[in-house]
Amino acid sequence: MTLRIDGSRVREEVRRLRQESDDPVCAYVYDIDALRTHVRAMREALPAGCELYYAAKANADAPVLAAIAPWVDGFEAASGGELRWLRAHQPGKPLLFGGPGKLDADIRDAIAIPGCTLHVESLGELRRLAAIAHRTNRTASVFLRMNIGVDGVGDTRLMMGGKPTPFGMDEADLPAALAILRDAPRLTLEGFHFHLMSHQCDAAIQLRLVNTYLDIVHRWQRDHGVAVTTVNAGGGFGVDYADPSRSFDWAAFCEGLGRLLADRNETLRLRFEPGRFVSVACGWYVMEVLDVKRSHGEWFAVAHGGTHHFRTPPAQGHDHPFVVWRGHGDVAVAHEKVTLVGQLCTPKDVLARRQPVDALAPGDCLAFPLAGAYAWNISHQNFLMHPPPRMLYLPPCDAAGVASRHDARCADVVPSKP
Repeated sequence: MTLRIDGSRVREEVRRLRQESDDPVCAYVYDIDALRTHVRAMREALPAGCELYYAAKANADAPVLAAIAPWVDGFEAASGGELRWLRAHQPGKPLLFGGPGKLDADIRDAIAIPGCTLHVESLGELRRLAAIAHRTNRTASVFLRMNIGVDGVGDTRLMMGGKPTPFGMDEADLPAALAILRDAPRLTLEGFHFHLMSHQCDAAIQLRLVNTYLDIVHRWQRDHGVAVTTVNAGGGFGVDYADPSRSFDWAAFCEGLGRLLADRNETLRLRFEPGRFVSVACGWYVMEVLDVKRSHGEWFAVAHGGTHHFRTPPAQGHDHPFVVWRGHGDVAVAHEKVTLVGQLCTPKDVLARRQPVDALAPGDCLAFPLAGAYAWNISHQNFLMHPPPRMLYLPPCDAAGVASRHDARCADVVPSKP
């Protein structure tokens, strides 16, 4: 299963916008039907004995959650704000609550939610959780997040474990954590949580990680006399923005996972909580070109928007792929390399540098795919007080998230430089 970029319906929506108003286009457009198709395929590929949660930090827009909800076992929150948002917009759905620096108020909220599991990041947090559960006379299901080293898996651009980080506990802390749990009858240890690396595109490496997690949890059960039911293997399934076809191969991973679990005769359940890989391909960021100019021998296109709306390119350090949707103006530049920038008063407001374009003019639209995750929600939205982009969801969802089906057609995108 590869990420499929469908821009045909998004382009039709942009045409409609331009017919409705003379204002320059600046919008996020989300293809909700494509999202639903993708997450359903992800779920159906998983072997038996596995659970799928969605990490809401990637994109927690209510229509996005509604589309995903029927195909996942629950949602993962990484802050008290996300926890309360998910409870409001997906009431009754199981929740996971992780992340460092939890406030006491967040912990109280979490243990008051039926079906909420807490991922504990440190011994200090575990002690606070035990004390709060005792004072409030509430019970809580707990996963211990562990920061372990795994040989032979290499590095990614974003390592979450296997080295000093704020995330999780060292294996040396496990005996102390288990002692705290033994003295806290209102806390139940359900499993262990691992998330060592993000942007991981190699299915074989991910399988080795899962196998290692299972091995070490079985060893801990033998060595420490504990019984758990589930191993949370995290997320981190990578997206290659320069070449989406080289992104994580979910189908190959699930096929290998099925063989791995069968060969092991595994008794532990596996849980995954991807975010980016679930929602990234459903979203497009579209901005209209305001000016085309030449400076010191290089061409620039200044468009209505910028990295205060779409921080993904500078955050990831890449030139984002894009499509030019021509308007009706005369061509200002043809067969040249153009740098695409926004409206901010900083030279860092760059979405793609020196990219080849066949033709470009003011009034054309620059459409950036793979904008459905870690895009608007990670941007410095209030910088310079520019207005926010429009938020459009195709097709419109009713309260149940129901929408019609459409044939998927792939849009051609300009690949970014390696």
